[in-house]
Formats: sequence, C-alpha cells, structure tokens
Amino acid sequence: MPPRSKIKQLPTEVKAWLDRALVQGNFSGYELLEQELAGRGFVIGKSSINRYGQEFEQRMRALKLATEQAKAISESVPDDEGSMNDALIRLVQQKAFETLLKMEEGAPMKEIGLMVARLSNATVKQKQWATEVRAKAESAASAVEKIAKKGGLSASAVKEIRSRILGIPS
Repeated sequence: MPPRSKIKQLPTEVKAWLDRALVQGNFSGYELLEQELAGRGFVIGKSSINRYGQEFEQRMRALKLATEQAKAISESVPDDEGSMNDALIRLVQQKAFETLLKMEEGAPMKEIGLMVARLSNATVKQKQWATEVRAKAESAASAVEKIAKKGGLSASAVKEIRSRILGIPS
C-alpha cells in the first residue's frame, strides 16, 4: 500500500490555505507553493503538490459540472415533492457505503458516523415535508371542491379542478 499523502496529513488550516492557493493560482505555481509550505515547516515536493492539485482540480470540475446540471434540471423540472432531493440523499448514502467498504482500518469513523446521522435526519425531514405538502394540497383540494359545488359547477369540473390541485391525471 502506498504511503499516505503528506498533503492529506497537513493540519486543517494549512490544508485549507493550500486548497485556496491552488484555486486562486489556477492550479499552477507549484514551486512557489512548495517554498511557502517549507516556510511553514512542511517539506512537500512540488510533484506531490502537483498530483494533489490535479486530483483537486478534477474534483472541482466534476462538482461544478454536477452543480450546473442540477441547476439546469431543477429549473426545467419542478420538484414539488422533493423527489430529486430524496434521490440525492440516496446517492450520497450509496457512495458513503461504497467508501466504507473500501476504507482502511483507522478510518475517520466519527466523521462517517456523523455524516450517516445527518443523512438519516435529512431523509426523515424530507419525508415529513413531503407528507405536509400532500396534506396541504389535499386540504386545498377539499376546500376548492366545496366552493365549486356551492357555485354550481358540474361534478366533472369539480373532479378536474381537484385532480389538477393534487397533480393527479384525470
């Protein structure tokens, strides 16, 4: 097994600085970054910084692409019931499980446990929200149905209005 990356072992604030410096420097200037890290007491070669920078840049590109695609989808396909969010939560859960299976001993189990707890909480809240939305739609449909019947609308018109409110094909 290859040795762990020196960059991944950096203290959080130093790694955060390096990540910002890579982005601000457009993923270049590795010799300067090597010198700056040495000045901070960390001996990491420019080749290691370059490898980390390439991986980091690929992840940023993938994240940017995913964000742009998600935005385009959400703008073109309304998601009143939160099914897209539910699918995203399931995807993250799947990826977390795959990561757990691949992990070596001594993995950051506290952080993984926290992530799982947050995902579970998000799933529960998503289901509660969807239930509330359905209940509100049902209540609105019932109120409109009563008003429409009082106003003398035909049974088929009332049924059409109700199905449109609830998003059910008539």
